[in-house]
Amino acid sequence: MLVERLSTKDLVVNSMPDGSRVIRNSKNETVFALNATAGAAWDACSSATTIAGVAEEMRRSFDPNVTDDLAEACILQFQEKNLVSISGSTQKHTRRAVLAGLSAVALPLVVSLTVGEQKAHAQAAGSNDERSDRTPRASVPKDRQKFDF
Repeated sequence: MLVERLSTKDLVVNSMPDGSRVIRNSKNETVFALNATAGAAWDACSSATTIAGVAEEMRRSFDPNVTDDLAEACILQFQEKNLVSISGSTQKHTRRAVLAGLSAVALPLVVSLTVGEQKAHAQAAGSNDERSDRTPRASVPKDRQKFDF
């Protein structure tokens, strides 16, 4: 099975210190958040490769306990989010079988939101308030607002 990234010219990738990645697709205004496990898989498929190749690169750069099943789980999430294409046959492991073999390494996680969804979440959380004083809000109980020095 051959794994290849799709249309990377529309993607802006930001690496975080913990190994996670934030990927923004400017074409469809979608943002993907990858945890460190998925970030290692993303880095491992920077050029056309196989699942075994992704797993080997993840073992070298991320964690020696990475299995081929874990690499495949990452790649399948990327495929579901239209970040990679897979040619050839896939191994069709059940989710339970993959999860059973992943005890030593964190499960891969790829989350995506459109810019519109992000704005809606920000508004619902109150982080997009238009206030003139720009004073930070805090929920401090009244009995804790006095300082004793």
